[in-house]
Amino acid sequence: MDIAANIKKYKEELPENVKLVAISKTKPNEDLLEAYNAGQRIFGENKIQEMTEKWEQLPKDIEWHMVGHVQRNKVKYMAPYIGLIHAVDSLKLLKEINKQAKKVDRKINCLLQIKIAEEDSKFGISAEEAEEILNSEAYSKMQNTEVIGLMGMATFTDDENQVKTEFMKLKSIFKDFKEKHPSLKELSLGMSDDYKIALECGTTMVRIGSNIFGERNYN
Repeated sequence: MDIAANIKKYKEELPENVKLVAISKTKPNEDLLEAYNAGQRIFGENKIQEMTEKWEQLPKDIEWHMVGHVQRNKVKYMAPYIGLIHAVDSLKLLKEINKQAKKVDRKINCLLQIKIAEEDSKFGISAEEAEEILNSEAYSKMQNTEVIGLMGMATFTDDENQVKTEFMKLKSIFKDFKEKHPSLKELSLGMSDDYKIALECGTTMVRIGSNIFGERNYN
């Protein structure tokens, strides 16, 4: 797996307005450095402890994205450095992020995860619940966190029409939300298997892991 060549391929293929998040979970620092030396600066992880260890050891101009489900009691460990949290699915979590960001005098950007997949295993909230969060008095008072967009994950299926339908659903929600909340600017859709469909549906961020680093070994 030529990581540097894969990074170059995506840099050339993706439109200028689409950010490449290299999903580096379970991968060793050597692999991340190869991507870094090829010009990649945004890396996504799904475990806070692993991400924090990498942050401590790797170059400090890397922008770290938390792409996995977040437990509130672990927010404090990533608050000093995290660039973007993709999967916020409750007002309680947003409050904790704001609290921990305030302690380290930072502002942490977040995306609300909208459930668009049919699978029960996927996390996320409804558009109505997201709207409630954005319109809440509690959110309006937060000074150390900001919701800058939405994130979604499609059903794991070979049916491209279903994936496109789910992505278009979130694109429509995003468009509607943007009219009421102009600060929303990021739409995080698409992974290694479905990023091309996501590009058709207006994503501003693609989360690519195995197509860059190869398959993961979870042993």
